[in-house]
Amino acid sequence: MANQNNNKGGQQQDVNQLLKVRREKLQNLQEAGKDPFQITKYNVTHHSSDVKELYNAHEAEILGDRKAPDVEGLDDAAKREVINNDYNERREIMDAKPIEVSIAGRMMFKRVMGKASFCNIQDLKGNIQVYVARDNVGEDSYADFKKSDIGDIYGVKGFAFRTKTGEISIHAEEITLLSKSLQILPEKFHGLTDTDTRYRQRYVDLIMNQESKEVFIKRSQILKEIRNFLAGRDFMEVETPMLVSNAGGAAARPFETHYNALNEDVKLRISLELYLKRLIVGGLERVYEIGRVFRNEGVDTRHNPEFTLMELYQAYTDYEGMMELTESMFRYLAEKVCGSTKISYNGVEIDLGKPFARMTMIDAIKKYAGVDFDQVPDDAAAKKLADEHHIEYEERHKKGDIVNLFFEEYCEKELIQPTFIMDHPIEISPLTKKKPSDPTKVERFELFCNTWEMCNAYSELNDPIDQRERFAAQDANAAAGDDEAEHTDEDFLNALEIGMPPTGGIGYGIDRLVMLLTDSQAIRDVLLFPTMKTLGGVKSENGVNSKEVSTPNSEPEKIDFSNVKIEPLFEEMVDFDTFSKSDFRAVKVKECVAVPKSKKLLQFTLDDGTGTDRTILSGIHAYYEPEELVGKTLIAITNLPPRAMMGIDSCGMLLSAIHEEEGEEKLHLLMVDDHIPAGAKLY
Repeated sequence: MANQNNNKGGQQQDVNQLLKVRREKLQNLQEAGKDPFQITKYNVTHHSSDVKELYNAHEAEILGDRKAPDVEGLDDAAKREVINNDYNERREIMDAKPIEVSIAGRMMFKRVMGKASFCNIQDLKGNIQVYVARDNVGEDSYADFKKSDIGDIYGVKGFAFRTKTGEISIHAEEITLLSKSLQILPEKFHGLTDTDTRYRQRYVDLIMNQESKEVFIKRSQILKEIRNFLAGRDFMEVETPMLVSNAGGAAARPFETHYNALNEDVKLRISLELYLKRLIVGGLERVYEIGRVFRNEGVDTRHNPEFTLMELYQAYTDYEGMMELTESMFRYLAEKVCGSTKISYNGVEIDLGKPFARMTMIDAIKKYAGVDFDQVPDDAAAKKLADEHHIEYEERHKKGDIVNLFFEEYCEKELIQPTFIMDHPIEISPLTKKKPSDPTKVERFELFCNTWEMCNAYSELNDPIDQRERFAAQDANAAAGDDEAEHTDEDFLNALEIGMPPTGGIGYGIDRLVMLLTDSQAIRDVLLFPTMKTLGGVKSENGVNSKEVSTPNSEPEKIDFSNVKIEPLFEEMVDFDTFSKSDFRAVKVKECVAVPKSKKLLQFTLDDGTGTDRTILSGIHAYYEPEELVGKTLIAITNLPPRAMMGIDSCGMLLSAIHEEEGEEKLHLLMVDDHIPAGAKLY
């Protein structure tokens, strides 16, 4: 262990020395009057891919009829001579009509070879090789270039050419250091540990991973095409408040803050709905907004507390009109962004070209769970069914809530191809019109695709009397402890009393849509800067040391245990035989997500060394966010019988240390050295 620590300290010192050298290089440049940070602009005429496309077209125009040399029957030396002569002739012809270019980007590779060198410059559209020769750029400039570092940003002026190996490159005639990189770029990102760094330091991820950059370029394209589609249907884009006194329009817990100027507590919006409906009242017949909303909830592969939502409202139509719009828009986006209405997600083909399936929520439950809730008479009977099917519910829940819980448990996982789930229970839809044929249900649909809810739509409730009664029911739920319930919004009710026409409305989770169209496995892969738990305070929130050059600290971290209370030993005795029956194993965390509808539980997918994933649930969400546990090595008891928790079988128990600190109980998962393999038994 001592050797390991010494090696680690040596590596840190090596890195510090390299960082110091980079700063010394910058200082030398500044002292020589060549400070790159004083340059304010650079004339860029082309990007890397533009240069390659232009050269290919130019070459085809000038050398299109020229045939490759015939080397049949020649020995190797003669072949090389013929090919070399042909290359020189081609270069002479092309160089007589050069394509002059000026590019700029980050140097990702450098190979110095005496009087001439090669480097690779990466820009927005890709990368291109640059040939740098002392005779072309000058001795001083070449000497500075030889001292450059990977990560430095350069401007290059020259002409395009093709090397003997066939690579289109730029022959530099002038090179300019535009920015000195004082940090060291990683060689590459791989594995679970680096995933965390990719999210925290997205700027490095975008430099090192072309695939990541392409996802965000495609995200921008998706948003542009959504706007194009809606413009074609005469929708008007608007903006509504983010700070609100009453955060309504969805079932979610809001973030709260204080507005100093007005001395009022306000909330961050959880939805766009109620303000957009006010605009429908005002006569703007087709409106939409794409904006950030904020929900004070857990983080997992499909949820982030701040996310991008699009809501649109169209007067004089209903949820049937919203279905047609949604199906048309998804098909349009797939064709524009992916080039086909057939897309692949995680290896599964999803066909957006066929008419989307339609099914009521009741019929879906009947199909996948074998229960017909149309035959269930009341709340008590619904709860009895939930008990029989081991579905957790709260005492305040009514029949409609139980219907929704059954749907979530049995149906969502079956909905791979795009499917409209319609006609929800009224209890879970406080802003939606009742179905005239069945007042226990509402005219609402959710689109499911790849098992995910992609959007949520209504025939909007425009009866102010009915809406007030629905708000009152929500207020009662809030009083009963539902912190996701909505509250009465008097100004919105006043708007409805002014009069709102029949309206169809819909909300789309843009991040999840981008995940689907880019085949991204986690919501953080499509958010440039996802929400991450702070590491060691504000200054190091992204895992970045605030010191320029650090020295390894051999002093152990000092922790104050004066306020910590530990349970007394030997409170209870257990015989050795009983204890020895527990099978303690090291397990690796492959995935960790928050359990829906639970504020405490995290669901772990674990490698226990058997080759089959193990699921364990643990009530530690108050102490950890899921993402910080992925890749950790924990200790679990693995021979306990499965225990149903929130409808999920938990197969074992993760071990935590428990203590009391300043009157509050705290848990800390037992984490061990990652060198211990999954499945290792503890004695």
